[in-house]
Amino acid sequence: MKDGMRPSLPGKLSLHVPEPEVRPGGRPDFSNVAIPKAGSVRRPEVDVDPETIRDLAFSIIRVLNREGEAVGPWAGTLTNEELMEGLRHMMLLRAFDARMLMAQRQGKTSFYMQHLGEEAVSCAFRKALQPGDMNFPTYRQAGLLIAGGYPMVQMMNQIYSNDADPLKGRQLPIMYSARDHGFFTVSGNLATQYVQAVGWAMASAIKNDTRIAAGWIGDGSTAESDFHAALVFASTYRAPVILNVVNNQWAISTFQGIARGGSGTFAARGLGFGLPSLRVDGNDYLAVHAVAKWAAERARRNIGPTLIEYVTYRVGAHSTSDDPSAYRPKEESEAWPLGDPVIRLKNHLVRIGAWSEERHSQMEAEIRDTVVAAQKEAERHGTLHSGGRPSMRDMFEGVYAEMPPHLKRQRQQAGV
Repeated sequence: MKDGMRPSLPGKLSLHVPEPEVRPGGRPDFSNVAIPKAGSVRRPEVDVDPETIRDLAFSIIRVLNREGEAVGPWAGTLTNEELMEGLRHMMLLRAFDARMLMAQRQGKTSFYMQHLGEEAVSCAFRKALQPGDMNFPTYRQAGLLIAGGYPMVQMMNQIYSNDADPLKGRQLPIMYSARDHGFFTVSGNLATQYVQAVGWAMASAIKNDTRIAAGWIGDGSTAESDFHAALVFASTYRAPVILNVVNNQWAISTFQGIARGGSGTFAARGLGFGLPSLRVDGNDYLAVHAVAKWAAERARRNIGPTLIEYVTYRVGAHSTSDDPSAYRPKEESEAWPLGDPVIRLKNHLVRIGAWSEERHSQMEAEIRDTVVAAQKEAERHGTLHSGGRPSMRDMFEGVYAEMPPHLKRQRQQAGV
């Protein structure tokens, strides 16, 4: 090869590491979050060809505008009575959170995880399901239980691991399990519930059943291989499942850009698998319910799965083991442009004349009394360091249909 024809040598390679918009001490900045006007995003037919709605993976479906009005094609899926019930559920979850966080600080339990700012996602979604449907949740969807009528005392018993703990002390606090309430056992292993949800949905279809499944995952966990495996099976077999991604902007200490990669949005991850993929305002109770109902109907009519990204914000710490001030500005939650889900729904109900500030204050007091009463009842059964605890015998029971000889010997040695 002649000298003049030799290709020029490239420069040195460099690695791209995504950076958050702001660090602790800086000024909060959400200018990168493009927020469309409420009611401006179209509502396609349930049996739409996913290829024709690719744009919905890059927008945000919203119903409530800044004046508290419900506008656009996604409005109207709930009555005023259902909206008031939804407001109560979110307020109940928030009050429950506050009491259990305080209990952890008092040493009554070892661990807790808040839902502050994300109440609308799970509470509204639950009301779009039917009895028998199954959720495969993460540790931040307790609203599925609250909105589903699961006893709050039982949740507290599980958190305290006392002698009335329905899980017999076998799970970490807040890792609930309630099969009869459509709530699969929470796992601390990230993303496992996604493939389980798809498998459960496939089994339902194989049996010609009528029940659908919902898988839940956080934005950080979408970097796990189970996320992609679930999408492969869901799309290939058209499983009757709703695949939910809760984008609350932060993993335990890593901002969403690390897991999102170059796709632009988490919903866009579904496009490569041929899935209808939508983004919704996760702090808008009405929008969450409308999109969940759309996806549930699609699954129930045997059309196939849907991927939904809920754009929200984790106001509190990742858990009681986390200090968010180490990786984000303290004022960032106040700057979040989509507001507070409780306040937004309250303002809507006040605007349409179904609610008032007085009634809201009264409900706050009633809910506070309800949660305190439940806590007192649960604490009568014991807490982490005082009162009753699960029996040692429970370690041996309910594990095998027939207890193997070596466990029988161990139980006898333990004297239980």
